[in-house]
Amino acid sequence: MNAPHAPKSPATMVDVQNLADTRRIAINRVGIKSIRHPVRVLDRSGGVQHTIAVFNMYVSLPHNFKGTHMSRFVEILNSHEREISVENFPIMLREMVEKLEAQTGHIEMNFPYFINKAAPISGVQSVMDYDITLTGEICHGEIASTVKVVVPVTSLCPCSKKISERGAHNQRSHVTVAARIKKLVWIEEIVELVESEASCELYGLLKRPDEKYVTERAYDNPKFVEDMVRDVAARLSAEPRIHSYVVESENFESIHNHSAYALIENTNRKPV
Repeated sequence: MNAPHAPKSPATMVDVQNLADTRRIAINRVGIKSIRHPVRVLDRSGGVQHTIAVFNMYVSLPHNFKGTHMSRFVEILNSHEREISVENFPIMLREMVEKLEAQTGHIEMNFPYFINKAAPISGVQSVMDYDITLTGEICHGEIASTVKVVVPVTSLCPCSKKISERGAHNQRSHVTVAARIKKLVWIEEIVELVESEASCELYGLLKRPDEKYVTERAYDNPKFVEDMVRDVAARLSAEPRIHSYVVESENFESIHNHSAYALIENTNRKPV
């Protein structure tokens, strides 16, 4: 019987990723997608939310390198244990490009964020969840941060209200704001900004007096999808902490088998 081969020491193992590549084609982004990791997020009240985020992590790869070191992305996440937060995003970005010897890096962190809300009349408390994506990009040491918030709201059709003798059709809408920020903007601030420009905001729990209020509130405040994005965009343009933004609204129509959609992109703000 042949004796088993002795395991190779790390020093004698070939590092295939570091081998030269002769095709001379650089890769813009290479890394890992859809890895879950526990995170903590500070809220405006001073508390901390513990949640689960899905991470995408990429770096650029020069044309002369065969591959990147995928395990190092996971090492970076695990090295922070449960201390991943908005505040240490820049630290993670710099650590990533340094460990992977890259000029540019990109991290996305998507997670649910919860806000406790009181019903407008009864005051009953309930929780609303919002889909959040934090994105950090680093290029030659310069960092840009973007926060993306999906806010569900109610929209009521002005045309339906105008032509109908009884009532008007309304629908649930998703307003999405992706804002490149210069200074800290709380998630709650973006949510409140959007909700204030909708026909009416949503709540997790409503009693009958609350339901009467939100129905009549929406009826008194009709908005086309075009109105929604324009009104939100005007508010974002007036916010000095926001460098640039994209605002979208998708209205899930209640009398059609399609959605109404509008988008405004503003990249003409002053440099950071």
